[in-house]
Order: sequence, then structure tokens, then C-alpha cells
Amino acid sequence: MSTLETRKIEPLSGTSVTLGAAGDAVTMPAGVTVKTNTVKDAGGNTLWTSDGSGTLSSVNSALQGNMIFISSQTAATSATIDFTSGINSTYDEYVFYLVNMSCSGNDASMGFQANAVGASGFNETITSTHFRAIHTGSDSAATLSYNTSADQANGTGYQLMQWEQGGGSNYPDKCISGELHIFSPSNTTYVKHFYSRFSSVNVSYGPTVPAALDSFTGGYINSALAMDEISFKYSTGTINAGTIYLYGIK
Repeated sequence: MSTLETRKIEPLSGTSVTLGAAGDAVTMPAGVTVKTNTVKDAGGNTLWTSDGSGTLSSVNSALQGNMIFISSQTAATSATIDFTSGINSTYDEYVFYLVNMSCSGNDASMGFQANAVGASGFNETITSTHFRAIHTGSDSAATLSYNTSADQANGTGYQLMQWEQGGGSNYPDKCISGELHIFSPSNTTYVKHFYSRFSSVNVSYGPTVPAALDSFTGGYINSALAMDEISFKYSTGTINAGTIYLYGIK
């Protein structure tokens, strides 16, 4: 077998180099690495582009799957975290993932609110229900209960999604993680349904008896107006750390 050794192959004209003829199989030996920043198919359609450091862009929609990343925000002693772009009629479902959120105060509960298109203040009308399961590390308590103090009946406050998280100097290692789903926020006929689920360390039983808390919330934003902004904040204190990721679901 002949071997052609060269440092560079360039086309005689144009910008394309053809390896083999129609019907030929071009074989790369095991262990060969092909490096390029843009990969295209035979029709010239870009499959993906890399910036040379592994960050992809121009990813073909056929490769993206059903969950599309839109944006993320990381807290740094923030009073609120507000998503004011990326929520529109593109998707019928939007999901927020809240990861390792910590707060400055104790007994703080994470909540959310919305703005209709063109509105401000994050004070839309919400009706909801909330229940929780709790189990202490000492096995002294294990309950499942409906929490009336966390629901709303056409209220305009931030809807609580998680109950009484430890934080601040008393519980510096405590955080919460969970998710919020909002359906068809751009619909102008129906109310906007949502549900959330969160896991946290509850501090109601004191620092020596921490408890695992599983919080469930469901309800709707009682408006036929399109919603395009979502805000997150604690019932007390600031958001000291954590990241919130926004995805659209096809």
C-alpha cells in the first residue's frame, strides 16, 4: 500500500477537497483524530460549529432533542433573580431548574411571580395548593400534610414553592434544589398552569434535628394575558448562591 505524506492538502480551485470518488469508501485507521470546527453534511447543511474550545453553536435542530437550553443566571447576594427574556410563544412548556440555592436568612421560603407582557411589579393573580412531606434525621417525625399558609386564593404575592429552608450563619451548608414547570405562558385564551417540586433541609425542628422536606405546589396564574417574565426570591433575606437554568420543551 502506498503512503502519501504531506503537511497540508489544498483544493486546486474553490474551497472543497474531495477524498475518493462516488461509491468509494474513505477509511480512517483506528486511532486517527479528525479536527475541524464546522461539520456539514453532503448537502452543505451545518450540523454544528465549535469555537475551538468545545463550545458548540449553530447546532442543527435535528440534534438538539426536545429540551432546549435558553439561559441561566447565578446568584451573588441577589434580592431577586428575574428572567425577562426568552419566555415567548416558541414553546408550550418552560422549565426552571434551581440548583443549590442558598439564602442569607433562616426560615426562608423560595417563591416565584410573573409579569404579563408589558407589565411590571411581579404581582399577577395566583391560585394554588401546596403540600409537603417531612422526615427528621432522628426519625422523631414523619408527616405528609396540606400547608394552607403556602397557598393562595387569587393572591398577588410570590407563590411559595419550598418551605422554611435553613441558611445564614446558623445553617451555612444548607441549600435547596427543585424545578418549576409553566405551561403555555403566551396563550391569550386560558389561564397559565404551573407546578413545582423541591427538596430542602427544613429547620423547624432546630439545628440538632434537621429534616428532609419534599415540597409540592400546583396552581395557575389567573389571567388570559401572555406572560413573558418570571421572578424568583426568598420570603426573607437574599439569594446568596445557586444557579437557575431555563429550558424550553418542544
